[in-house]
Amino acid sequence: MKKNNVNGWQHCKKERKQNMLAKETTTIGFIGTGVMGKSMARHLLHAGYPVIVHNRTKEKASDLIAEGADWADSPHEIASKANVIITIIGYPKDVEEVYLGELGLVKNARENTYLIDMTTSTPSLAKRIYEEAKKKNIYTLDAPVSGGDVGARDAKLSIMVGGDEAVFKELQSIFEVLGTNIVYQGPAGAGQHTKMCNQIAIASNMIGVTEAIVYAKKAGLDPEKVLQSITSGAAGSFSLSNLAPRMIKGDFEPGFYIKHFIKDMRIALEEAEGMNMETPGLSLAETLYSHLSAKGEDESGTQALYKYWDR
Repeated sequence: MKKNNVNGWQHCKKERKQNMLAKETTTIGFIGTGVMGKSMARHLLHAGYPVIVHNRTKEKASDLIAEGADWADSPHEIASKANVIITIIGYPKDVEEVYLGELGLVKNARENTYLIDMTTSTPSLAKRIYEEAKKKNIYTLDAPVSGGDVGARDAKLSIMVGGDEAVFKELQSIFEVLGTNIVYQGPAGAGQHTKMCNQIAIASNMIGVTEAIVYAKKAGLDPEKVLQSITSGAAGSFSLSNLAPRMIKGDFEPGFYIKHFIKDMRIALEEAEGMNMETPGLSLAETLYSHLSAKGEDESGTQALYKYWDR
């Protein structure tokens, strides 16, 4: 691959080889080994990639370390050792710190490193990271995911990617270890915008799913039998098939935290406002989930919306 000069980046797509990165020359740094990140890092490890992990709480990475992953004490250390670095962390402020801070990835990664942010963050931040990385001949993609803990565990995530298409093609073999529905959406920020579309669709759907389960119970029906009828019909959705059964069982453990869903909805509301778009369904969902947050449900899974009615 040619070393970029002042004009090199503008002609990146023409100059870069379209081959996927070779596994034997790839070391993956993985930052964020939470509910989803742990499974994702494990898939990469089992696929034969050398993986270096970092998490704010080392204990959450202990299983991966026992399975053969190396530990790094900081993102700065990962930047010095890995040529592909994946992040899936909490909030945009965390992404900004990890990528753009003095000890962050962009200022400390080597030339020609690939940075993939799979956090749900803001499109504007994704664009900033892209522009700052470009100045150092570092390649970035924003690649948020959907599918929750089940999709991460089963390597069936939907991955929506923004950035340079040539870079996406080089990293496609890595994405294929993590998901089954991998779509290049467009330039930097496009992945995050697509994730906002996903979250907007889920927000209203979660209200409908929860109301359906509550209605079934109040009507004296067996909710599990109701699900047998409606999950395969026109009402079918991931939330109905995977989260409604958890509601019925009273299982509110997080596949996706309420606190993170609220963060996502607020990003989407802000983006929609900037486009002069009304989002009544999204606004209502954010109000209901904020009510639960105020009641101490931040650490519960999104299916805990059921508790809004079950009181």
